[in-house]
Amino acid sequence: MTPLRQKMINEMKVRVYSPRTQQAYVDAVAGLAKFYNQSPDTLKKEDVQAYLLHLQEHKRLSWSSCNVAVSAFRFLYGKTLCMDSMRLAIPPRKKQSKLPEILSTEEVERLFEVTSNPKHRMILMTTYAGGLRVSEVVKLKATDIDKHRMTIRIDQGKGDKDRYTILSELLLKELRLYWKMFRPRVWLFPSPNNPNKHINPSTAQRIYYQAKENAGITKGKGIHTLRHCFATHMLEAGYDVRTIQMLMGHSSILTTMVYLQVTRKKLASTKSPLDLLEIPNGNKHK
Repeated sequence: MTPLRQKMINEMKVRVYSPRTQQAYVDAVAGLAKFYNQSPDTLKKEDVQAYLLHLQEHKRLSWSSCNVAVSAFRFLYGKTLCMDSMRLAIPPRKKQSKLPEILSTEEVERLFEVTSNPKHRMILMTTYAGGLRVSEVVKLKATDIDKHRMTIRIDQGKGDKDRYTILSELLLKELRLYWKMFRPRVWLFPSPNNPNKHINPSTAQRIYYQAKENAGITKGKGIHTLRHCFATHMLEAGYDVRTIQMLMGHSSILTTMVYLQVTRKKLASTKSPLDLLEIPNGNKHK
């Protein structure tokens, strides 16, 4: 590891950046160094901006990926190297507004049905049943499942916050069978290579993609889709937004209210103006 990379990591640790953010920033800076084949502290501001243009126009990175790179470079030159001359004159890009793609309850059922591996099935079911992020489900411990209070404890979720979500009765039954088969010691879903470590989030993602392919489902992206489904299906079942906000650990209720735009119940009760017209049957014109 180069001294510059170590210094940058130390600066991020002091500011209590999450391991995920640290890795994303390090990867972005490493990409910059590889592109020019020289240390980032020897580059000019024009070089960095030219690289960002390369990411947008040639590599066609998404809005979020480009913003991560900009944030990483600003941190490197502004916080780590304290180089005021390297301030990037890049205005913040407007965040794209995209609604999540939601699976129907029938599609979620099919996703579980085609997953024959018991451990894989439990990972998917737990993610959906509790509305968990992938980073949260992989870090669950056996002691986080409270059968008496029917809750799942999320230890240090996003934003380093603890919270509780609901424990489904059906999930509890499935977890009891899972426990008898695998007897997990610490982590509910231990790594197959090292039982003292939890399963990797990327492994959980691959499990979801494989199940989705087996189920013949094309919509939705990664395993986070199951969290979107949890919120949407809860709204469709009549639960209020505030309750769902607490279960999901959203800081702002505005984040939760996005799901109001994709609930089937709301959309189904809304009539198109075309349905208000009296148009003769098309067959009469033949």
